[in-house]
Amino acid sequence: MSIATHMLEPELRELAEEAGLLVTWRDAHGRERQVGAQTLRSLLDALHVPCANPAQCCESLHALRVAGYRGASPRIVVAQLGQPVFLRRHGSLHYRLQREDGTYIMGTARDLDGDYVAISGLNRPGYYQLEMGAVHTVIAVAPRRCPTVTELAGRTHAWVLGAQVYSLRRGVANGASDAAGAALPGWETGGDYTALGILARQAAAHGAAGLAISPVHAMFSADPQRYSPYAPSSRLFLNALHADPVAVLGRDFVLAAGVTDGGVAPPDGPQDGLLDWPQVYARRLSTLRRLHQHFDAAASRALQTDFEAFVREGGQALFNHASFEALHAHYAETLGASHGWQDWPAEYRDPSSAAVRRFSAAHEDALRFHLFLQWLAARNLGQAHAGAREAGMPLGLVADMAVGTDPGGSQAWSQQGQLMTGVSVGAPPDIFQPEGQDWGLTAFSPHALHEHGHDGFIQIVRAALAHAGGLRVDHILGLARMWLVPQGAPPAEGAYLRYPRDELMNLLALEAWRHRALVVGENLGTVPEDFTEAMSRHGILGMNVLWFEQDSTAQRPAFRPRSEWPGQSMAMITTHDLPTLSGWWVGRDIEWRERQGEFDAQAAEAQRRDRAAQKGALWQALQRAGLISDGAAPHEPPTGTVLAYVAGAPSVVCSVALEDVLESPEQPNLPESGRRDAQLRHPNWRRMLEPAVETMLEGERVAGLLGIVRKAREQAPSLEENA
Repeated sequence: MSIATHMLEPELRELAEEAGLLVTWRDAHGRERQVGAQTLRSLLDALHVPCANPAQCCESLHALRVAGYRGASPRIVVAQLGQPVFLRRHGSLHYRLQREDGTYIMGTARDLDGDYVAISGLNRPGYYQLEMGAVHTVIAVAPRRCPTVTELAGRTHAWVLGAQVYSLRRGVANGASDAAGAALPGWETGGDYTALGILARQAAAHGAAGLAISPVHAMFSADPQRYSPYAPSSRLFLNALHADPVAVLGRDFVLAAGVTDGGVAPPDGPQDGLLDWPQVYARRLSTLRRLHQHFDAAASRALQTDFEAFVREGGQALFNHASFEALHAHYAETLGASHGWQDWPAEYRDPSSAAVRRFSAAHEDALRFHLFLQWLAARNLGQAHAGAREAGMPLGLVADMAVGTDPGGSQAWSQQGQLMTGVSVGAPPDIFQPEGQDWGLTAFSPHALHEHGHDGFIQIVRAALAHAGGLRVDHILGLARMWLVPQGAPPAEGAYLRYPRDELMNLLALEAWRHRALVVGENLGTVPEDFTEAMSRHGILGMNVLWFEQDSTAQRPAFRPRSEWPGQSMAMITTHDLPTLSGWWVGRDIEWRERQGEFDAQAAEAQRRDRAAQKGALWQALQRAGLISDGAAPHEPPTGTVLAYVAGAPSVVCSVALEDVLESPEQPNLPESGRRDAQLRHPNWRRMLEPAVETMLEGERVAGLLGIVRKAREQAPSLEENA
């Protein structure tokens, strides 16, 4: 990025801008940064835009502009409720619109200037099939905004408990369990959807409106080393190894199948409270295979009918995912579990190929096993969400949608026409990550999204909301622009690619309306100037994290008063990537970064001095809020006081991390700056919590902290949700 913009070939610069790449951008310090020619060429190649020389750049630029002007009618037109819909004219002005319920609207469009026509605004959100002359498209009519907390929860201020699914332990019994009982052997650690239901019922009793969970996207069943919930194989399907088979199949069926120890020796016990993912995968898969073998012969007719209906409803997308899982497991034996579909023989790289169909037919049992797993997962997660609602949680589960997928995974294989190759999603250098970040994920191409009618985006939102009353969109800034890093380049040598922000936000609002769901966006990092305003217009809540609510212009650390936090937001102490309250107070994150080699002793000591000053500033903020009297900050973390401070903010929602309620010093994930020695790295996504989920919120201390949150929420100042 050191190459100045004026040194770029003008043809390359013009082409890059037409393709949606930002040739210049502003960093976290407000400085203008410039993108080099090699980065632009690499990213244009990933977008399938030829750019080898000036002549080719000119040809590509002409092709992009012609396609934009003369292209056929788009696959989808996104409009706002009550606003006219503008389209290019292709023949007749008479149109027919089919609503989602199958009824029709007939009308005549207004001729504007010979090239464009206008259809009168539609007064109900939804998807409409339009036929007008040669135009055949979908009109997506979005509501003015996403549903509000008041509409969904019946209160102006709500709070949710946040939990990492895998961190939950279940009580153990001798043999199988019922849906609310002790865990089946092999399911004691590593979390499952039944544990979510149990925790949700407990949290509801304390007044929580929802249970916000870590992503439950589909992972790689043949590769237990890929367990980060934010690096899934597919965002269209579920992590099947979180399914509790007893909750769906019943105790009698599981006992009849002879399941006791899962066929694998029980673990010696987790070391230091950390999950051994290979062991968890092995035990659960062995048990699930045994249950699947027993299913066709012994399952009730009702269960078999439900399974077959699920497979039919899943259609080709579900079949493709099951085929991928079977192929991935097959080639893991020779290529290793870490391989991707790009390593398979060429005939298997296309999911629609005859070779894939032959493989699926020859390995029908393996294919049906993965269909069976998805059925179990969907039904079990549905039970957890329904149980949360029945317990009095108006939101139920609040899902989390990761920003991208593993490029070697199921979704990248199934939707090759919509996802980019040769680039990785990440973040530019900023205050917290001065080297930038490369997340190793792929994302949708905005050009392909347009060509496919945004189908890929709509599908992942629907999948996330299938069993949820709310959705947190990870790195929602990606709806406006995504930082892309060329393959093999350092994260700092990337560039931003623009996305159709308003169209995607409108579609998000439409799906939220259809599912009656709250939407929260992780708007942390280098935020475009008008992005927060756009979120507000669409009714998407932002995030206000205590650790980031510091005045960067002050000469000494100072926390922004909570009274200044926006109403339309979710207030919280921390996120899964940041220190817990207890960890922050004692500098546990600094200790880990020093251990990993990110800080030398001198830098670590400087960080500790800064943290001491920040603790003093937080203590002053608590005093100004009237929560404590004058005095020096204590040595112990003031957990209850800080929870009261954040829960008393005007934000319409407050999220309380389970780690903070349990006063754990360890955070779930600590993003790395560069590669570190495996023995020294923080154990990301492996930390389990005590006690077992059945009694997790019953202790006097925990109940007292939750009571503080509940009271602070009831007393929080009321602001308009659209402020």
